[in-house]
Amino acid sequence: MSKITPWCFIFLLPLTVCLSFTCDVVATERSEPVRIGVLTEAFGPTPGAVGLRDGLKELGYRENKDFVIGVRFTQGNIAVLPTAARELIQRGVDVLFATGGDAAKAAQKVTTKVPIVVAGGGDPVGQGLIRSFARPEGNVTGVTDLDLELSPKRLEIFKEMILKLKRVLFPYNATDAYSLAEAKSYREAAGRLKLTLVEKAVGSEEEVKAILANLKNDHIHGILSPRAMTSNIPDSVRKAGSQSSTPTMFAVTFFAENGGLASYTPNTYESGRMAARLVDKILKGASPGEIPVETNNKIEFVINLKVAKAAGIKITPEALYRANRVIR
Repeated sequence: MSKITPWCFIFLLPLTVCLSFTCDVVATERSEPVRIGVLTEAFGPTPGAVGLRDGLKELGYRENKDFVIGVRFTQGNIAVLPTAARELIQRGVDVLFATGGDAAKAAQKVTTKVPIVVAGGGDPVGQGLIRSFARPEGNVTGVTDLDLELSPKRLEIFKEMILKLKRVLFPYNATDAYSLAEAKSYREAAGRLKLTLVEKAVGSEEEVKAILANLKNDHIHGILSPRAMTSNIPDSVRKAGSQSSTPTMFAVTFFAENGGLASYTPNTYESGRMAARLVDKILKGASPGEIPVETNNKIEFVINLKVAKAAGIKITPEALYRANRVIR
């Protein structure tokens, strides 16, 4: 997968949102490039943003001539997403591209006029982002995925990967509605799979770290990370898994690519690529509220074999065979 050209972005400190466009002049007429602002709680430009860029190019748009992309990322801190969204609006973006439900909700709170295209984030109706898939209404449309529906399969694959998996820790923020839905799904799946799901509801990053520091005392054989970045739980899981050589499973590919053991998740690059078609319709005059929301059914299973070897974790041959991508 190609990277976004480096001159499109400036990256600052974790709690400092950032933005850079190749053209500093706000687009006031279509002779200037369309400005697309990417809002994300991730740790940098996401695969979805890359997919959006590539999708627009496939449709004939020229980067830096017809469109430019700027990214504001908050590195796991969802509390500053509204501020990041507000600053993108003040900067004069023509379209907001939000990766995930938290980013989309933050964007929706600060503007009812600028079109918002969402990629990922589960159920947009249940989150209050749209009225219906066929007719979203308002200024929001996008590409959703089946992440919540994939939760039972994610746990099943985790069990298939690690033969000794019996007790699985699932830390999650009790104030996050999506994480609560995940917990229910994993709880039901664990019963069917004859696994013990050790649920730990937390309210802060400090609580997460304290729980993860006692993995051996709790006889934990694996850690299941929530999708939401609330309380920075996924990154804490990644670090704890690495330090304790405990197998980890994520709902976001980034963490499997950067120190986690595995991920099973909708392909976010494809979500961004699909979203490019919706952006194209908006730029041609369509109202976001009249553009049906699409669903990305492409799933990706990633195993980081480098992490497994370094930690002495044995992955079953069957799991390696079925993986879409193995990082060696």
